[in-house]
Amino acid sequence: MTDLRDVPPIVAQGLERTFLGATGQAIHVLRGVDLTVRPGETISVIGPSGAGKSTLLHLLGGLDRPTAGQIALAGHDLASLGDPELGELRNRFVGFVFQFHHLLRDFTALENVMMPLLIAGKETKAARARGLELLDQVGLSERLGHRSAKLSGGEQQRVAVARALALEPPVLLADEPSGNLDIETSERLHEVLFELVRDHGTALVVVTHNPSLARQTDRILDLRGGVLRPVDPSVLTDPRED
Repeated sequence: MTDLRDVPPIVAQGLERTFLGATGQAIHVLRGVDLTVRPGETISVIGPSGAGKSTLLHLLGGLDRPTAGQIALAGHDLASLGDPELGELRNRFVGFVFQFHHLLRDFTALENVMMPLLIAGKETKAARARGLELLDQVGLSERLGHRSAKLSGGEQQRVAVARALALEPPVLLADEPSGNLDIETSERLHEVLFELVRDHGTALVVVTHNPSLARQTDRILDLRGGVLRPVDPSVLTDPRED
């Protein structure tokens, strides 16, 4: 039996994504993108606004389908799956963190983290134990009974990270996870994020405009003109350092 720890969580080959513009013209967002995410690897994707970074992330996580090309998620070819099977695979093997936390406002921090476990059929006792463990790891053990609407922005995002890792997915996809936070809160979130993925052996692909965050990843890739290219970390500048 194949050990998932040895399988690249994501292998994408020749990805293309084309949309139709308002006047019916073809807009080629991605043009033959190749990407292999190795187990436990951290990758940042940078590039100008509108370059297709979020589109790429949605394709990698099975939230959208490419116009052309192939994606294998934990060794499973996504093109061969119908929507129900794709949804089940996505829930098992991918964690998502978005710029907006998307927590359930009327539920507590603990209940939010427990939710994917309960949906997956875990017993309440086991889901609660896992939720308590993760909230302690993100520094929110004193806030687990607070409803999400009563948490600060940084606390909400830490709950979102804990929830994304609840089912121990091999890969976490994060889209501007600190985009709405101040510098100090962002840095605390980044610290928690990297501690968790490394402790759990989870691969991370993060879309960001933040050079400080990008420089913490194993690889930096720039998406521009529909093409993904490697970036030397030394060329990145942080506005705070000017």
